[in-house]
Amino acid sequence: MKTREDALKLMQEWVQSESLRKHMYCVETAMAAYAQKYAGDEEVWRICGLLHDFDYEKFPTYDAANQAGHPYEGIKKLKEEGYPEEIITAILGHALYSGVPRESQMAKCLFACDELCGFIIACAYTRPEKLATLGVDSVKKKLKDRKFAAKVSREDIDLGISELGIDKDTHIQFVIDALKPIENIIFTN
Repeated sequence: MKTREDALKLMQEWVQSESLRKHMYCVETAMAAYAQKYAGDEEVWRICGLLHDFDYEKFPTYDAANQAGHPYEGIKKLKEEGYPEEIITAILGHALYSGVPRESQMAKCLFACDELCGFIIACAYTRPEKLATLGVDSVKKKLKDRKFAAKVSREDIDLGISELGIDKDTHIQFVIDALKPIENIIFTN
């Protein structure tokens, strides 16, 4: 079985961008919190979150018809390395264009956390206290402003919450709370 340390080494070999690494740490952390909530295997869920975008820097575009680019190139590497199918399926499912349904709780959580983590961090950057005082209402207000963090798909956030079957406010607060312990990692230069 692959460990989180194996996944971290792979991620660090493939990802040079500090901002992308921080995003992957955020998703990993949110996934660990959800693993605890849903009695999942925390190590497996962490690995899934940590590696979901590890090929994005090298392959930022995709060709779904030919299964090329992100996340397909990363999936090839994960299969070579012997990562579990549940991680591979969840990572494929986080890309809507892959057509892979999100059936497991882990896959649903990955999709529900991915875009939201990025958005929450963008919101926190606008505040002097970062995550410490960031609330659900502030995040929801920013979600309505399409110019703020314009590349973040509000539709994917809503779809992820819907698939997870959780209240929007509850999910946003859960992810904010999950990220607070790694604030020192996220907001360092």
